[in-house]
Amino acid sequence: MALWFSNGVIRYRWMILISTLMCVILFGIGAKGLSLSTDYKHYFKEKNQQLIDYEYIQKTFTKGDNVLFVVSSRSGDIYNKSSLQSIEALTSKAWKLPYTIRVESITNFQNSYGDEDNLIVEKLVKNSDTLNASDIQKIKDISLSDPLIKKRLVSYDGSTAAVNAVVEWPSQQPKDGVIKVVTTARQLAAEIMEENPDIVIELTGQVLINNAFPEAAQVDGKTLMPIMFLVILFVLAFMLRDVASIFATLLVIIFSIVVAMGSAGWFKTILTPPATSAPNIILTIAVANAVHILVSFINILRSENKSKNESIKESIRVNIQPILLTNLTTVFGFLTLNFSDSPPFNTLGNITAVGVLAAMVLSLTFLPALISTLPIRKKGNPTRGSATMRKFADWVINKRTAILIGFGVTTICVAVLIPRNEVNDIFVHYFDESMPIRTATDHATEKLTGPLNISYAVSAQRSGGIYDPLYLKKLDQFATWLKEQPEVNHVSTITDVFKRLNLNMHNNAQEWYRLPEDTSQAAQYMLLYEMSLPLGFDLNNQKNVDNSSTRLVVSLKIVSTNTLIAFEQKVKNWVHNSAPEWKVQGSSPALMFAHIGKNNIWSMLEGTTIALILISLTLIIALGSFKYGMLSMVPNLLPAAMAFGVWGLFVGQIGLASSIITAMTLGIVVDDTVHFLSKYLRAKREKNLSPEECIRYAFEHVGTALWVTSAVLFAGFMVLALSPFKLNNQMGLLTAITIAFALFVDFTLLPSLLSIKKGKKSDEKDTSDLSDTAIA
Repeated sequence: MALWFSNGVIRYRWMILISTLMCVILFGIGAKGLSLSTDYKHYFKEKNQQLIDYEYIQKTFTKGDNVLFVVSSRSGDIYNKSSLQSIEALTSKAWKLPYTIRVESITNFQNSYGDEDNLIVEKLVKNSDTLNASDIQKIKDISLSDPLIKKRLVSYDGSTAAVNAVVEWPSQQPKDGVIKVVTTARQLAAEIMEENPDIVIELTGQVLINNAFPEAAQVDGKTLMPIMFLVILFVLAFMLRDVASIFATLLVIIFSIVVAMGSAGWFKTILTPPATSAPNIILTIAVANAVHILVSFINILRSENKSKNESIKESIRVNIQPILLTNLTTVFGFLTLNFSDSPPFNTLGNITAVGVLAAMVLSLTFLPALISTLPIRKKGNPTRGSATMRKFADWVINKRTAILIGFGVTTICVAVLIPRNEVNDIFVHYFDESMPIRTATDHATEKLTGPLNISYAVSAQRSGGIYDPLYLKKLDQFATWLKEQPEVNHVSTITDVFKRLNLNMHNNAQEWYRLPEDTSQAAQYMLLYEMSLPLGFDLNNQKNVDNSSTRLVVSLKIVSTNTLIAFEQKVKNWVHNSAPEWKVQGSSPALMFAHIGKNNIWSMLEGTTIALILISLTLIIALGSFKYGMLSMVPNLLPAAMAFGVWGLFVGQIGLASSIITAMTLGIVVDDTVHFLSKYLRAKREKNLSPEECIRYAFEHVGTALWVTSAVLFAGFMVLALSPFKLNNQMGLLTAITIAFALFVDFTLLPSLLSIKKGKKSDEKDTSDLSDTAIA
């Protein structure tokens, strides 16, 4: 069948070329349906419990994301007329940001105080243009003493202030809404800094974080893809030294990517940064297929005195089985990403799987068909490395005992190192320091509150229940306990409002800074206060409409996944022991990402197990031998174990991205093993060679192509490791390490295992070989 297929490719080459172009155009049209997500919620499935809790909190209270302007004074003190004027101007203009419903800062903070029986509520800074030294000192004293301001709107040291703009989207978030808000906010910040060079404004907040996800993808697209194409061109030029072959390979790469992305577009797929790395992965795998076909073709053409078309046919015949097997196992590996709890990795797996299938079909049809129509230099040397590979084969055969012992020791060492890895992610560190969002977020978290927080909806179980003194007392105890925790930066709770109102209504006497002791009194104070607030400053962000629940926000320091989840459990334990009557729901984007990293480990273990079973069965059937099929699993599993051992030694933390590596790389690292075993068994079955000669034959005929394709894969994923987005960065780096170990294992351990038993007798039992017809 392999011979029949290769003959058909040459005979119908023009039909193949034309139909391929038509199909690629058709798929390419579909790419218009792709869109780039600006919503972090796309990282979670609809049934994700943390997402459900977060959406409940958003619906119960004021729903909205925020833009946080972090304003710092170059002098180290924002309490001066110039800086306060800039903050006031920024606050005023921030109301004009698209979809903005609320803006808070120290200048428009609604300061309350009592005047005999009256409650006065007015802006803390009435007019910055008329401020004198006494006014500024008063503003400083109030803002650094009031828990509603300090550490939330101004830092303890007075060097940094915040202007917080709350954005509420329509029922359906506009497609370009985030981009509009971010663009306007950046223009506004630049305008204020130009007016006052003494201040620096950085931007963070949930809207900016949402925007950082597609921006990271755009950075990858503009930088990583061109770098990868340059790497590929260099490798192909070094290996093939033939313009026509390089041109044909580049077309296979481009067409494979177009088919994959276009097919996703036809299904209106929403892309996220992990999914946008699919073209880089497809590129490297497509090159691997093409290199195997072309290296064999050029070697046959230049060393066996065959015509171009005969050389193409023979190249297809000897490569069709390993290419089919390697691509099928690679597809299995990527499809298991559908077990991931995070939809972006489902999308990455599906797009890449389609791209791998497209690369396989194009490499076996379009590539040889195109090569048969292009002028190829017949004169010249075969591709480099055969003699070197034979010498290396001799070294491996002679040192097989030492290699086996060495790998035994290595396996033990790796097993010891793997447990050093702990599941840990830091949500805000998904972006590296080269991205402004990271530095702004780190600064905001250090000086103010930052976006790393957890919101708790604390229900009083009945309408008006939040005015109950017992409820308020318990809520205050909860807030006090939270403030004592080492992970906590700031706690925002409505009890601070009640304490201040009680103080105000008792002529600002400090001893009355405590909670009201009567339900009706608390309700009257709150009604009076709300009636005094200007439009846009209601308390719906802290309490719900029927006053049955309040929102408590805990702002945290930059902590790891494990610390965040442990903190969440501490809170649950406190509520269970100290307020069992409460109904409390807590969530936040940071907590959602913390949980998904842990959950993904278990879901991907299931996916990896299924992939392992499918790949094992495929290899056993295709190789026609249970022994060789199971033997292949050793060099296929060991590289990932070695990679995680090294990772445990030097990094020690695995997160959302690294949790998918074993399943994803399992299908990729099988490629080298399949190609090596395929040539080994061909030598044994067709040429009746001894195991040692079979090993030499495999190294001579596929060794060079293996290290070249592995180098391409390694380079491709290392380029991905340059991404400023941590999920892509870690996925690229850990996959590259795994691929490097895979080549090392296939070049040393696999041939050592194959050469343990000598002679034909030991091989006679393995007679269930597949003929070329069965293979094809």
